[in-house]
Amino acid sequence: MEKPRIFTMLFSSVYPLYLQKAERKGRTKEEVKEIIFWLTGYDEHSLQQQLINEVDMETFFRQAPRINPNASLIKGVICGYRVEEIEDELMRQIRYLDKLVDELAKGKAMDKILRK
Repeated sequence: MEKPRIFTMLFSSVYPLYLQKAERKGRTKEEVKEIIFWLTGYDEHSLQQQLINEVDMETFFRQAPRINPNASLIKGVICGYRVEEIEDELMRQIRYLDKLVDELAKGKAMDKILRK
């Protein structure tokens, strides 16, 4: 079975889209990075390495230091799918990040986005 296209997209090509979406709504690059760090366990240095290495989305999530255990608290619809019902773990993780950036762009408070 062929992999979904999103798995093979370069993280370095998707990342600027996350930034643009947030910044268009008055949010910051730092907030987007905080979301990524929270969800994946990457830090500033390791995130930059992933961008420099131009890894695909699958590799980005497979190499993530630690998916946040509270990620399972992320609920709702993104790209027409309920994130909590997505069976494929990798696709669910990708959609978690999409959902978090979407919540940021919609003006949700960081404490709520990070499920604190």
